[in-house]
Amino acid sequence: MTAFVSHTTIDCRNAYELSEWWKALLGYVDLDGDPNLPGHEECMIRDPESGHRLLFIEVPEDKAVKNRLHLDLRPRTASRDEEVETVLAHGATLVADLRGKYGPGTGWVVFADPEGNEFCMLRSEAELAR
Repeated sequence: MTAFVSHTTIDCRNAYELSEWWKALLGYVDLDGDPNLPGHEECMIRDPESGHRLLFIEVPEDKAVKNRLHLDLRPRTASRDEEVETVLAHGATLVADLRGKYGPGTGWVVFADPEGNEFCMLRSEAELAR
């Protein structure tokens, strides 16, 4: 059997608000012909460069435990540390700062979105190449 990942789904309390938060953070856009609107219980956004899609679906229960699956983000052009400041300014919560965990210039930063879903900011491809 061969399959591929169609999209990544994130359970949430407010699909529209959370999709708008992530859309602004990642530079994603609504699907052509399918705009997300307040009150929609399902909202999908996509990366205009890669086509990757995130689907936000409203569920009745709150997040209760640590994510078993999370997004690892890598800056497109800025450095990890510059993106950390951008993410914080966007309203993410700092969960753990693991920069330098394996020596100078290594590591990542763990954040939570407005509904508590964790995600990490890694070093950029340019930083990895150094």
